Amino acid sequence: MLILGIDTATMQSGCAIGGHEGVLASTQCSRGRRHAENLAPAIEFVCEQSGIELKNIGVIAVDVGPGLFTGLRVGMATGRALAHGLGIPMIGVPSLDLLAFAARLTPRLIGAVVDARRGEVYFSTYRQVPGGIQRIDEYSVGSPEEVASRFQAMRDEVLLVGDGARRYSELFAENPKIELADPSLDYPSAISLVQLAHAQAMREEFLPLGEVEPMYLRRPDAEINWAVRDRSAS
Repeated sequence: MLILGIDTATMQSGCAIGGHEGVLASTQCSRGRRHAENLAPAIEFVCEQSGIELKNIGVIAVDVGPGLFTGLRVGMATGRALAHGLGIPMIGVPSLDLLAFAARLTPRLIGAVVDARRGEVYFSTYRQVPGGIQRIDEYSVGSPEEVASRFQAMRDEVLLVGDGARRYSELFAENPKIELADPSLDYPSAISLVQLAHAQAMREEFLPLGEVEPMYLRRPDAEINWAVRDRSAS
């Protein structure tokens, strides 16, 4: 079963194609928030590089966030359109899971931290288990200070991954039990998306198109801006 993975949840977007033979082709782009411009050429590129036509894809996998609102909408709309046109199911994987999965070989706890803007981060914590990772708390949004305090209270050493950890690295560096991962792990990977989605596909954990929804964890920035404007006008 061949899977097309679409990842547009953060500043870095990408896609990949793979299946039981592993990932056959992948690409990524870090050109800011130009997801709508970059995604279609990226899909065309991985199809060409893998020698796979879209008609041979059996599952569309998308990064459902949390992350950038515009990026999530672009990836979700593209994934739904492709799945509908091809008559195939979808799988959604959270961006925090993708970050942690890429660091699954560490014996430490894994803290996945995505920059949420407005002085906040999205975060969750994982541990290594045979064959992958296990999430040990909820997907959450909060201040970097809150996340740092949470890890400070833990006895275990922690490996932090994600652009949120990178942005607030000076704050996290105050804790000697925390290590910041290599910059190559700052963003979710379409390769990890295909790998995790393939495991779900083997268990037939598919979702109807209407049930694949973005994980926002908070209101979009545009709604927050209007709420602030309304309060200012009253």
